[in-house]
Amino acid sequence: MPGADSQKRAKISKRVTLLGALVNILLSVIKVVFGFIAQSHALIVDGVHSLSDLLSDAMVWFASHHAQDEPDEKHPYGHGRFETAATLGLGVLLILVAAGIVWDSAQRLFSPEQLLHPGKLALFVAVLSVLIKEILYHYTIRAGRRIGSKMLQANAWHHRTDAISSIVVVVGIGGTIAGLPYLDTVAAVVVGVMIAHVGWELGWPAFEELMDVGLEQEGLEEVNEIIHSVDGVDAIHMLRTRSIGGQVALDVHILVEPWLSVTEGHMIGQTVMDRLLEQVDQVTDVTVHIDPEDDELGTPTRGLPLRRETMEELERSWSDLSEAGDIERTILHYRDGKIDIDLYFPLSCYHGAQELEGLRSRLQDKLEQKNQFRDLNIFFG
Repeated sequence: MPGADSQKRAKISKRVTLLGALVNILLSVIKVVFGFIAQSHALIVDGVHSLSDLLSDAMVWFASHHAQDEPDEKHPYGHGRFETAATLGLGVLLILVAAGIVWDSAQRLFSPEQLLHPGKLALFVAVLSVLIKEILYHYTIRAGRRIGSKMLQANAWHHRTDAISSIVVVVGIGGTIAGLPYLDTVAAVVVGVMIAHVGWELGWPAFEELMDVGLEQEGLEEVNEIIHSVDGVDAIHMLRTRSIGGQVALDVHILVEPWLSVTEGHMIGQTVMDRLLEQVDQVTDVTVHIDPEDDELGTPTRGLPLRRETMEELERSWSDLSEAGDIERTILHYRDGKIDIDLYFPLSCYHGAQELEGLRSRLQDKLEQKNQFRDLNIFFG
């Protein structure tokens, strides 16, 4: 199912991007050609803006092809950041285009002889561009939201920016026709600044994602609520998230009762994972760590001997106690910097509470000099 969803997502992204590319080719040619014919610097600049849209569509097309590839050995979290890199590249491209536009337009403002004088044909082309790009924006943004593609939504806003810039061009051309010769070039400067702003708005979040930015506060609150709703979760010890191409990888440490079995702890962790994947669309990868105690409050258990070494130490300590040979099972509890021990004996070894307490004392006494041990409990059955 995940593979089928990825294929559908890539298909929609490519279809929308191809349509946007064809429209941008047509508009860029029309605006540049008629900008020269109708003598409008702002319309020519707007044509260059549409051409930058075309380059961004090429980036999106390339990224959407690779971003949906399945995880591999070198990319265990998938290839979603192809989208992030493309979005960042798109933002940088817009800023560079904007810088060139503003520089050229500013030079014209200080050289009146270079100012152009657009006619009504330029005004008609600019109005037509506004309508076409606004329609393309709505088509692209709906598709981006449907498949959850930030990259596609970013490209939609690029179309919206082109539509807004064309509105500025309409005003500039109209003002120039009305007798304000500088307004066409001023409109070109305004368009350049708008393009730079959108480039920043797109590029900075993409840069943050490459730096492993996590979920926003609203998303974190939703995740916290889901985790706490799982029976057996006492608290969340640590929660980390990071964005990967419009999706989120998450790892969390959850606190459970220390006396739970390994299998019950695993079941709680599995339930946390399943609910997050089912209820939070953005989350596609979850790692759950089970904690029997809060590491920030208790004494760290780091450095204590593991089972083999511990069992060898217990055997040496109890070697002269005949009752030690009857032990059927030993459970070790690593808590608060010490090891607690549960010993299980056959029911036939039980001879009353008084003898039980004597047995516990003899076993416990042998461990008094061993700093790693704390409590000892005995069970029969």
